[in-house]
Amino acid sequence: MRPLRKSFFVGFLVMTGLALSACRGAHIQNMESQPVPAQVSSAEEVKEAIKQAGVGLGWIITEKDNNALQGTLNLRTHQAIVSIPYSAKEYSIVYQSSVDLDYDPQKNTIHKNYNSWVQNLNNRIQVQLSGL
Repeated sequence: MRPLRKSFFVGFLVMTGLALSACRGAHIQNMESQPVPAQVSSAEEVKEAIKQAGVGLGWIITEKDNNALQGTLNLRTHQAIVSIPYSAKEYSIVYQSSVDLDYDPQKNTIHKNYNSWVQNLNNRIQVQLSGL
């Protein structure tokens, strides 16, 4: 192969590999048993902190049942729904369902952006809780 044609071919293979790896899903990372700071005295305070954090990031936070909320994030054609059980001592953010995020239950994978959305929510909850 000529050098120019060979470098084009190698470049094409690299770009194809990058494109295919970008399409692969990431393993779902649930935020299990996240600690609540000691200064927080009630589950009601935790619930309010979760609601404020979620709304600030564009999540729709609704009451699911006693000591559990549901978070829904709608971005363009994508939707992520998480369950958020909580107490005065801890909370979790757990994948519930999704739309247009390439969820694969066999591999427990999802669109690569999902984990960053959940991590952002978790970080914002921690900020809200630390301000109480």
